[in-house]
Amino acid sequence: ACTGIENIDEAITLLEQNNWDLVAAINGVIPQENGILQSEYGGDTLHGPAYGPTSHPTAASSTPSSSSAFRHVVPSRQIVERQPRMLDFRVEYRDRNVDVVLEDTSTVGDIKHILENELQIPASKMLLKGWKTGDVDDSTVLKTLHLPKNNSLYVLTPDLPPPSSSHSGALQESLNQNFMLIVTHREVQREYNLNFSGSSTIQEVKRNVYDLTSIPVRHQLWEGWPPSATDDSMTLAVSGLTFPCHRLTVGRRSSPVQTREQSEEQCTDVHMVSDSDGDDFEDATEFGVDDGEMFGVASSALRKSPMMPENAENEGDALLQFTAEFSSRYGDCHPVYFIGSLEAAFQEAFYGKARDRKLLAIYLHHDESVLTNVFCSQMLCAESIVSYLSQNFITWAWDMTKEANRARFLTMCTRHFGSVVAQTIRTQKTDQFPLFLIIMGKRSSNEVLNVIQGNTTVDELMMRLMAAMEIFSAQQQEDIKDEDEREARENVKREQDEAYRISLEADRAKREAQEREMAEQFRLEQIRKEQEEEREAIRLSLEQSLPPEPKEESTESVSKLRIRTPSGEFFERRFLASSKLQVVFDFVASKGYPWEEYKLLGTFPRRDVTQLDPNKSLLEVKLYPQETLFLEAKE
Repeated sequence: ACTGIENIDEAITLLEQNNWDLVAAINGVIPQENGILQSEYGGDTLHGPAYGPTSHPTAASSTPSSSSAFRHVVPSRQIVERQPRMLDFRVEYRDRNVDVVLEDTSTVGDIKHILENELQIPASKMLLKGWKTGDVDDSTVLKTLHLPKNNSLYVLTPDLPPPSSSHSGALQESLNQNFMLIVTHREVQREYNLNFSGSSTIQEVKRNVYDLTSIPVRHQLWEGWPPSATDDSMTLAVSGLTFPCHRLTVGRRSSPVQTREQSEEQCTDVHMVSDSDGDDFEDATEFGVDDGEMFGVASSALRKSPMMPENAENEGDALLQFTAEFSSRYGDCHPVYFIGSLEAAFQEAFYGKARDRKLLAIYLHHDESVLTNVFCSQMLCAESIVSYLSQNFITWAWDMTKEANRARFLTMCTRHFGSVVAQTIRTQKTDQFPLFLIIMGKRSSNEVLNVIQGNTTVDELMMRLMAAMEIFSAQQQEDIKDEDEREARENVKREQDEAYRISLEADRAKREAQEREMAEQFRLEQIRKEQEEEREAIRLSLEQSLPPEPKEESTESVSKLRIRTPSGEFFERRFLASSKLQVVFDFVASKGYPWEEYKLLGTFPRRDVTQLDPNKSLLEVKLYPQETLFLEAKE
């Protein structure tokens, strides 16, 4: 809070330089022109130490010194002026990246001087590019550029020749190689086989060994490093290690009694053993600081948060916390964990179409295992493993650290995999965790193909994942074949059912058409019959209403009519000359030729008799004494 230093490693280094005198360390880094920080413990006035930040650590002095490289601060109860910001720069040069951290009161030239030491390139030959405000000169103060906290720059060296391609190729090949480090823990006589890429640094090796042995980096005493390995930031490829396998021994350096003289020796020895800034906060008790509280910060705030809440009611919520905590510990490059219950993970992995099915990988985490950090950071978060899991697996996770969560998983395991698998997991010791279970779904059950323990390597883990994938692929091909055959049978059955349905529809339509046709024929027949019956009734009525035919020897004038039908037949009848023409029409109609449908034509002259007035007599229409007429259907 006073200094603005957020990096714990940097803070512990400053405390070591000041013999763990908190007030002296704060006085040494707060950039104030005048003032003295008052001790809240004794009320005495304390002054800054008489050495600069780059000098060797010495005992803190309580006497003011005009040669001090640090400036005093105003009393803590007064308002302190604005402190300089710390700016982070990532500088890229060819195939290297250099991280630089400076106060914003520094200049661009200060960055170049740091890069000169790191890159072994004269500052005068560098062109520092990537500034948001355009090009700047070496005297430009960073504060005037109004930069964000994190910045990216790159270095150009147009005046320098490019590096030799053969040397660059050999270096790149070395960086891509994997080194097997056989590390022996001296105190417990235990060996660890660790795989590191050539691009890993000595610092990363020491940090990972801390995860395995619980020996902080600053207390590690090593044997077996090559003489050329003088800097913890050096990569394994250029450190001179024996390829492909190199043996090392590590032990814990004993903690000296905290006298002033021994403190000086201790600080010197720490940097002789390891130049790493990765000192770990957990060992503050060795310097007399109480486990419960350090600098006013409760120890619980420094411990890792649990991966999963104990007795979580909802598995999805527990997996959300697990994923968030895993990301905070090991970074964002990690397997995509399925969020949901184990049953839902089964459904996602096993119960889709055969082509879409995947293996199920169950990761069982345990915070108390010494292998957990190395397994997670080096194996589980390796890009090759993450990519392979994402393509071929559904990954589900569970934390076995808490007893309640452990019991809950064993219950789920018994239900889904049987008591044998549950007993196998139950008998695993803490140091054998984490576990990686590979599950393959079958028609009637779920089979555990492999149980991978935490003491493995990236290559071995990848080989076992690929071996499980081969078994799964063979089973998947059979399932795909069975599914295709089943779908083919179902398609044939569907086609047959569809053809049968269409046939039934056609038969029904045909039957309905026939029924409609028959009904129409019946209706027309009925109409025809009714019409015939009606016509016959009319004919009979007309026949009965006709006057009697006069006899040939009648004394009255008689007209004899001969009528030819359309079929060529003739019929004759005598009528009184005084009879109306309507009587002739009725007679013709009684023979089945109604005048509404037929016309009666005369021959000489040709005329349409039906157009004449039916109330006139035959004599008047000149159908006397005899006439031949013929019937013709009207259009």
